[in-house]
Amino acid sequence: MAYPFFSLAKSKRTVPIDYRAGGITVRVEGTVEHGLATIWDADILIWAASQIVEARDAGIRPSRLMQATPYEILRYIGRGTSLRDYQRLKAALDRLQSTSIATSIRETTGRRLHRFSWINEWKERADGRGQPQGVELILPDWFYMGVLDAALVLTIDPAYFHLTGGIERWLYRLVRKHAGRQARGWQFDFRHLHRKSGSLARPYDFACDLRALVARQSLPGYLLSIERRPCGSEILTFRSVPHTARG
Repeated sequence: MAYPFFSLAKSKRTVPIDYRAGGITVRVEGTVEHGLATIWDADILIWAASQIVEARDAGIRPSRLMQATPYEILRYIGRGTSLRDYQRLKAALDRLQSTSIATSIRETTGRRLHRFSWINEWKERADGRGQPQGVELILPDWFYMGVLDAALVLTIDPAYFHLTGGIERWLYRLVRKHAGRQARGWQFDFRHLHRKSGSLARPYDFACDLRALVARQSLPGYLLSIERRPCGSEILTFRSVPHTARG
Protein backbone atom coordinates (compact mmCIF):
# COMPACT_ATOMS: atom_id res chain seq x y z
CA MET A 1 0.00 0.00 0.00
CA ALA A 2 2.91 2.35 0.66
CA TYR A 3 4.71 1.98 -2.68
CA PRO A 4 3.98 3.46 -6.14
CA PHE A 5 2.43 0.47 -7.89
CA PHE A 6 -0.30 2.39 -9.74
CA SER A 7 -0.78 5.47 -11.86
CA LEU A 8 -2.51 8.27 -9.94
CA ALA A 9 -3.78 9.93 -13.13
CA LYS A 10 -7.23 9.52 -14.64
CA SER A 11 -5.80 10.00 -18.12
CA LYS A 12 -3.79 7.22 -19.76
CA ARG A 13 -0.22 7.00 -18.50
CA THR A 14 2.41 5.14 -20.49
CA VAL A 15 5.48 6.59 -18.72
CA PRO A 16 6.85 3.82 -16.44
CA ILE A 17 7.07 4.18 -12.68
CA ASP A 18 10.63 3.64 -11.49
CA TYR A 19 11.08 3.84 -7.72
CA ARG A 20 14.29 2.92 -5.90
CA ALA A 21 15.01 3.67 -2.25
CA GLY A 22 16.54 1.86 0.70
CA GLY A 23 17.10 -1.36 -1.20
CA ILE A 24 13.52 -1.37 -2.50
CA THR A 25 12.88 -1.41 -6.24
CA VAL A 26 9.50 -0.95 -7.90
CA ARG A 27 9.33 -0.79 -11.69
CA VAL A 28 5.88 -0.58 -13.30
CA GLU A 29 5.35 -0.63 -17.07
CA GLY A 30 2.21 -0.52 -19.18
CA THR A 31 1.37 -0.95 -22.83
CA VAL A 32 0.75 1.78 -25.36
CA GLU A 33 -2.74 0.38 -25.93
CA HIS A 34 -3.91 0.27 -22.31
CA GLY A 35 -1.45 2.31 -20.24
CA LEU A 36 -0.55 1.62 -16.61
CA ALA A 37 -3.13 0.23 -14.20
CA THR A 38 -4.56 3.07 -12.13
CA ILE A 39 -5.30 3.40 -8.45
CA TRP A 40 -8.99 3.13 -9.36
CA ASP A 41 -8.31 -0.17 -11.13
CA ALA A 42 -6.77 -1.36 -7.87
CA ASP A 43 -10.28 -1.40 -6.37
CA ILE A 44 -10.75 -4.73 -8.17
CA LEU A 45 -7.74 -6.10 -6.29
CA ILE A 46 -9.22 -4.88 -3.00
CA TRP A 47 -12.39 -6.80 -3.87
CA ALA A 48 -10.34 -9.89 -4.75
CA ALA A 49 -8.40 -9.67 -1.47
CA SER A 50 -11.66 -9.42 0.47
CA GLN A 51 -12.95 -12.61 -1.18
CA ILE A 52 -9.76 -14.51 -0.36
CA VAL A 53 -9.82 -13.40 3.29
CA GLU A 54 -13.53 -14.12 3.60
CA ALA A 55 -13.08 -17.65 2.23
CA ARG A 56 -10.10 -18.33 4.48
CA ASP A 57 -11.92 -17.10 7.59
CA ALA A 58 -14.92 -19.29 6.71
CA GLY A 59 -12.70 -22.36 6.54
CA ILE A 60 -12.95 -22.55 2.76
CA ARG A 61 -9.76 -23.13 0.83
CA PRO A 62 -9.16 -19.97 -1.24
CA SER A 63 -7.82 -19.98 -4.77
CA ARG A 64 -6.04 -17.68 -7.21
CA LEU A 65 -8.82 -18.50 -9.68
CA MET A 66 -11.82 -16.27 -9.03
CA GLN A 67 -15.27 -16.04 -10.58
CA ALA A 68 -17.86 -13.32 -10.11
CA THR A 69 -20.48 -11.29 -11.90
CA PRO A 70 -19.62 -7.71 -12.85
CA TYR A 71 -22.54 -6.65 -10.66
CA GLU A 72 -20.92 -8.21 -7.57
CA ILE A 73 -17.59 -6.50 -8.18
CA LEU A 74 -19.06 -3.11 -9.08
CA ARG A 75 -21.37 -3.02 -6.08
CA TYR A 76 -18.53 -3.93 -3.70
CA ILE A 77 -16.30 -1.11 -4.96
CA GLY A 78 -19.09 1.45 -4.89
CA ARG A 79 -19.59 1.86 -8.64
CA GLY A 80 -22.72 1.99 -10.74
CA THR A 81 -23.97 -1.06 -12.62
CA SER A 82 -24.82 0.40 -16.01
CA LEU A 83 -23.47 -0.84 -19.33
CA ARG A 84 -20.91 1.96 -19.25
CA ASP A 85 -19.74 0.87 -15.78
CA TYR A 86 -19.42 -2.70 -17.08
CA GLN A 87 -17.31 -1.49 -20.01
CA ARG A 88 -15.09 0.48 -17.63
CA LEU A 89 -14.68 -2.65 -15.51
CA LYS A 90 -13.46 -4.60 -18.53
CA ALA A 91 -11.04 -1.80 -19.42
CA ALA A 92 -9.70 -1.90 -15.85
CA LEU A 93 -9.21 -5.67 -16.07
CA ASP A 94 -7.28 -5.15 -19.32
CA ARG A 95 -4.98 -2.61 -17.66
CA LEU A 96 -4.40 -4.84 -14.64
CA GLN A 97 -3.54 -7.77 -16.92
CA SER A 98 -1.27 -5.80 -19.25
CA THR A 99 0.63 -3.87 -16.55
CA SER A 100 4.00 -5.43 -15.70
CA ILE A 101 5.62 -5.06 -12.27
CA ALA A 102 9.18 -5.86 -11.21
CA THR A 103 9.92 -5.44 -7.51
CA SER A 104 12.36 -6.50 -4.82
CA ILE A 105 9.67 -6.27 -2.11
CA ARG A 106 9.44 -9.55 -0.21
CA GLU A 107 12.55 -10.84 -1.98
CA THR A 108 14.84 -11.75 0.93
CA THR A 109 18.16 -10.88 -0.73
CA GLY A 110 16.99 -7.51 -2.02
CA ARG A 111 18.97 -8.14 -5.21
CA ARG A 112 16.48 -10.21 -7.19
CA LEU A 113 13.28 -8.87 -8.75
CA HIS A 114 9.94 -10.65 -8.78
CA ARG A 115 8.08 -9.99 -12.05
CA PHE A 116 4.32 -10.33 -12.47
CA SER A 117 1.12 -8.69 -13.71
CA TRP A 118 -1.76 -7.81 -11.40
CA ILE A 119 -3.94 -10.34 -13.20
CA ASN A 120 -2.39 -13.32 -14.97
CA GLU A 121 -5.37 -13.68 -17.28
CA TRP A 122 -9.09 -12.98 -17.36
CA LYS A 123 -12.05 -13.85 -19.53
CA GLU A 124 -15.79 -13.37 -19.81
CA ARG A 125 -17.83 -16.49 -19.04
CA ALA A 126 -20.98 -17.55 -20.92
CA ASP A 127 -23.37 -20.49 -20.87
CA GLY A 128 -24.01 -22.88 -23.75
CA ARG A 129 -26.39 -20.39 -25.36
CA GLY A 130 -23.86 -17.59 -25.21
CA GLN A 131 -25.55 -15.77 -22.34
CA PRO A 132 -23.04 -13.92 -20.13
CA GLN A 133 -22.42 -15.46 -16.72
CA GLY A 134 -19.72 -13.20 -15.37
CA VAL A 135 -15.94 -12.94 -15.42
CA GLU A 136 -13.16 -15.28 -14.43
CA LEU A 137 -9.68 -14.15 -13.47
CA ILE A 138 -6.43 -15.62 -12.17
CA LEU A 139 -4.41 -13.67 -9.63
CA PRO A 140 -0.58 -13.71 -9.53
CA ASP A 141 1.09 -15.70 -6.78
CA TRP A 142 2.90 -12.58 -5.45
CA PHE A 143 -0.40 -10.84 -4.72
CA TYR A 144 -2.20 -13.99 -3.56
CA MET A 145 0.47 -14.93 -1.01
CA GLY A 146 0.57 -11.36 0.27
CA VAL A 147 -3.17 -11.50 0.96
CA LEU A 148 -2.84 -14.82 2.79
CA ASP A 149 -0.18 -13.27 5.03
CA ALA A 150 -2.43 -11.63 7.61
CA ALA A 151 0.33 -9.17 8.54
CA LEU A 152 0.16 -7.66 5.03
CA VAL A 153 -3.62 -7.15 4.87
CA LEU A 154 -5.34 -4.02 6.19
CA THR A 155 -9.04 -3.30 6.18
CA ILE A 156 -10.27 -0.45 4.00
CA ASP A 157 -12.94 2.00 5.10
CA PRO A 158 -15.84 1.76 2.57
CA ALA A 159 -15.62 5.56 2.28
CA TYR A 160 -12.29 5.04 0.50
CA PHE A 161 -14.13 4.04 -2.67
CA HIS A 162 -15.73 7.49 -2.79
CA LEU A 163 -12.40 9.34 -2.80
CA THR A 164 -12.10 10.89 -6.24
CA GLY A 165 -8.47 12.06 -6.45
CA GLY A 166 -5.53 9.83 -7.29
CA ILE A 167 -3.17 11.45 -4.78
CA GLU A 168 -5.98 11.42 -2.22
CA ARG A 169 -6.48 7.68 -2.66
CA TRP A 170 -2.76 6.92 -2.59
CA LEU A 171 -2.28 9.00 0.53
CA TYR A 172 -5.09 7.14 2.31
CA ARG A 173 -3.37 3.84 1.56
CA LEU A 174 -0.06 5.20 2.84
CA VAL A 175 -1.66 6.63 5.97
CA ARG A 176 -3.59 3.41 6.55
CA LYS A 177 -0.35 1.47 6.54
CA HIS A 178 1.63 3.75 8.85
CA ALA A 179 -0.69 5.61 11.20
CA GLY A 180 -1.71 2.52 13.13
CA ARG A 181 1.85 2.02 14.33
CA GLN A 182 2.11 5.26 16.28
CA ALA A 183 -0.38 6.63 18.78
CA ARG A 184 0.77 10.13 17.85
CA GLY A 185 0.54 9.50 14.15
CA TRP A 186 3.19 9.76 11.46
CA GLN A 187 5.06 12.41 9.51
CA PHE A 188 6.40 12.65 5.98
CA ASP A 189 8.32 15.36 4.19
CA PHE A 190 6.47 16.68 1.12
CA ARG A 191 9.41 15.86 -1.15
CA HIS A 192 9.56 12.31 0.16
CA LEU A 193 5.84 11.86 -0.47
CA HIS A 194 6.17 13.16 -4.01
CA ARG A 195 8.98 10.76 -4.79
CA LYS A 196 7.24 7.80 -3.17
CA SER A 197 3.92 8.40 -4.93
CA GLY A 198 5.35 7.94 -8.42
CA SER A 199 3.22 10.91 -9.54
CA LEU A 200 4.12 12.78 -12.71
CA ALA A 201 2.83 16.02 -11.19
CA ARG A 202 5.39 18.76 -10.64
CA PRO A 203 6.56 19.02 -7.00
CA TYR A 204 4.86 22.42 -6.71
CA ASP A 205 1.52 21.07 -7.98
CA PHE A 206 1.84 17.96 -5.79
CA ALA A 207 2.39 20.19 -2.74
CA CYS A 208 -0.68 22.23 -3.66
CA ASP A 209 -2.72 19.03 -3.82
CA LEU A 210 -1.49 18.02 -0.35
CA ARG A 211 -2.45 21.40 1.10
CA ALA A 212 -5.90 21.09 -0.47
CA LEU A 213 -6.34 17.64 1.07
CA VAL A 214 -5.46 19.02 4.50
CA ALA A 215 -8.03 21.79 4.01
CA ARG A 216 -10.74 19.27 3.02
CA GLN A 217 -9.89 16.63 5.66
CA SER A 218 -11.42 13.99 3.41
CA LEU A 219 -9.41 10.92 4.45
CA PRO A 220 -11.78 8.69 6.41
CA GLY A 221 -10.55 8.01 9.94
CA TYR A 222 -7.54 10.35 9.87
CA LEU A 223 -6.73 13.95 10.67
CA LEU A 224 -4.09 15.70 8.55
CA SER A 225 -2.03 18.76 9.37
CA ILE A 226 1.03 20.55 7.99
CA GLU A 227 4.13 21.65 9.88
CA ARG A 228 6.74 23.97 8.42
CA ARG A 229 10.36 23.44 9.45
CA PRO A 230 12.79 26.34 10.01
CA CYS A 231 14.52 25.40 6.74
CA GLY A 232 11.25 26.02 4.91
CA SER A 233 10.36 22.41 4.08
CA GLU A 234 6.81 21.25 4.76
CA ILE A 235 5.87 18.13 6.72
CA LEU A 236 2.56 16.30 6.42
CA THR A 237 1.41 14.94 9.78
CA PHE A 238 -1.45 12.53 10.21
CA ARG A 239 -3.00 10.69 13.09
CA SER A 240 -5.96 8.40 13.45
CA VAL A 241 -9.22 9.83 14.77
CA PRO A 242 -10.91 7.78 17.51
CA HIS A 243 -14.02 6.07 16.20
CA THR A 244 -16.23 8.02 18.60
CA ALA A 245 -14.85 11.27 17.20
CA ARG A 246 -15.61 10.49 13.58
CA GLY A 247 -18.47 12.26 11.88
